[in-house]
Amino acid sequence: MSQNDSRTVWSSESGDLRKKQTEKPAGKSLPPEKQTAYLHRDSKGRGGKGVTLIKNLVLSEADMNVLAKQIKQACGTGGTVKDGVIEIQGENRKRIADALIKLGYKVKLAGG
Repeated sequence: MSQNDSRTVWSSESGDLRKKQTEKPAGKSLPPEKQTAYLHRDSKGRGGKGVTLIKNLVLSEADMNVLAKQIKQACGTGGTVKDGVIEIQGENRKRIADALIKLGYKVKLAGG
């Protein structure tokens, strides 16, 4: 293969070009009516304690924190935001689903 036929995937000047294609635009939030929140139950890496994860929301960091606070108050429990996923302590998928529906989100329950 000659040098002209090869395609550069990685370069030290601009980094990994493949990652730039999959990055989400940060700082912009979609309205709740256009989003579907997926509720997962998980306990891996938490000493057997279960948490409810809210995934696939396109929200700015500030909006994500505001939504997490509203959901924590609706459930009366703690939680956090990590890597664009809201984690709520305990098995509260029904309460979280009700709170999200009231805010205008579509909700899908995923996992057991």
